[in-house]
Amino acid sequence: MERLFDIVEDRARLAPNAVMLAAKENGTWRTYSCAEVWATAQKVAGGLLSLGITNSVLEPERQEKIAIVSPNRPEWMIADVGVQLTGAVLTPIYPTISPTEIVYVLSEAEVQIVFVANAEIYERFKDAFKEIPTLKKIYSFDVIEGVANWKELTDKNLQPDALVIARITKDTLATIIYTSGTTGNPKGVMLSHNNIVSNVQDSLPAFTFATPNSKALSFLPLNHIFERMVTYVYLQSGVSIYYAENMDAIGLNLKEVHPLVFTTVPRLLEKVYERIMNTALELKGIKRILFFWALDLGKRFDNANPGNPWYRFQLWLANKIIFNKWREALGGNVKAIVVGSAACQERLVRIFTAANIVIMEGYGLTETSPVVSVNRFESENRRIATIGTLIDNVEVKIAEDGEMLIKGPNVMMGYYKHPDLTAAAMEGGWFHTGDIGQFVDGRFLKITDRKKEIFKTSGGKYVAPQVIENKMKESPYIEQMMVVGNGRKFVSALIIPSFMQVRKYLRDNNPQLIISDKNSDLIKLPEVAALIQKQIDKYNVLFSHPEQVKKVSLLADEWTIDSGELTPSLKIKRKIIEQKYAAQIEELYGE
Repeated sequence: MERLFDIVEDRARLAPNAVMLAAKENGTWRTYSCAEVWATAQKVAGGLLSLGITNSVLEPERQEKIAIVSPNRPEWMIADVGVQLTGAVLTPIYPTISPTEIVYVLSEAEVQIVFVANAEIYERFKDAFKEIPTLKKIYSFDVIEGVANWKELTDKNLQPDALVIARITKDTLATIIYTSGTTGNPKGVMLSHNNIVSNVQDSLPAFTFATPNSKALSFLPLNHIFERMVTYVYLQSGVSIYYAENMDAIGLNLKEVHPLVFTTVPRLLEKVYERIMNTALELKGIKRILFFWALDLGKRFDNANPGNPWYRFQLWLANKIIFNKWREALGGNVKAIVVGSAACQERLVRIFTAANIVIMEGYGLTETSPVVSVNRFESENRRIATIGTLIDNVEVKIAEDGEMLIKGPNVMMGYYKHPDLTAAAMEGGWFHTGDIGQFVDGRFLKITDRKKEIFKTSGGKYVAPQVIENKMKESPYIEQMMVVGNGRKFVSALIIPSFMQVRKYLRDNNPQLIISDKNSDLIKLPEVAALIQKQIDKYNVLFSHPEQVKKVSLLADEWTIDSGELTPSLKIKRKIIEQKYAAQIEELYGE
């Protein structure tokens, strides 16, 4: 298989009646068979071709661009395959970006057709759409008054042109994915069919546990290459994909679907752990003692060093009486959780894996389609505190300054309309990741920080902020954190406390204290400042003197995508946060 849609066609041929996709419709799960997905995608392609798409598949600059603005749903994937069959290029857009950003992206990509999910998204962007000079048509998945419905394309009952499909090769541009843009304008990453298909094939050996007719729950945005590529891994493995209703319904959907696997980012895994801990803190007596006994066993788990027989027996017992409830909360059938996009707390990897929920932490970038390395399901190919072993056919070289350089069939075609940026990123024929890394035991890759995020204090000492943040966020009382100190005398931090945990602590330890419902009041309490400082002191000893956090500023509002501090893949936008909280930062340094 050389093209993405070949994977879907192959599934339709081998297992036409098997469930390929599913989603909740009117409160019940509606399934789509492999044959139905393939047939509908072909009709979408036929309908699009009838609009006059010219199919310049050999010239990326001239290929038609078709955008999709939608959360995960079966129609997303069907539209994706349909667009591929026309030789056009799908440009997925996060529904959470600003109207200004969508104007920039759609204008640069010269998008001609847009698929939108529903009325809410259409209303959010309808004025922005008017500013796109190349935009000819808008189709919606849901019925929206005054907007063409995508069924107008399928109702034509047309098939794609066989000659058009024959001209689509493995080297044809399949998609342009705009990066999150933590600094400056987003960049359009051009990925060919071969970029993604090779990544699917080379990642398949990491999914040995995936069995035909098992299920995956999908909730990470398909706009992100991580979820989109893994989708095709699921499809080739015969795994049925069920789309979560929304982020708030994930817990319920897990129990309904009983998935074998799902992908997530560390931030969401942290949320799952926080919910478990909040429940545990309400326990009394022997139940509380047993829970924290099991938790302590989990924190000490190391698959590379299984421990003595007494430890292994205790862990077996903990899985029987405590951790089994964790697995039930995730649907009772989860074997693995694939984690990417950002560094995952080592503590979480140990605890969940100890609970027989294997955390497969990996690494990749949009520019590498995305997977470069991953910790495997098999214990011998998994190492905690690393991002795993390289997948097949991908090379990694560590530059003199520690930067990881990548070469392989998964490396992008380039940045759309920015040959200068492409040349800079591909200097010497290797893709420059901007991540600092090293090999552990000669085979497990480990990231130490982002090259661009490492800063130097006024004393000339280098500081890697991610390492400090990830360690200190292991505290149950620290929800979010950003280390600052570039060009300053010492290191400081902006911290958003875990307010639920802080309130619980105050109730237990200061029962006479009047606790406000307002976070803005809570962060002013000296008891809260003392509690957070105690956490800082606990972790500071793990770092060198120049790296230790000397002062903190407590913030009342959580950083979110909507408020602008997080990218759609939940990475913090450091420059935005520095600008937004400039006054608090200046106060930390008395300037």
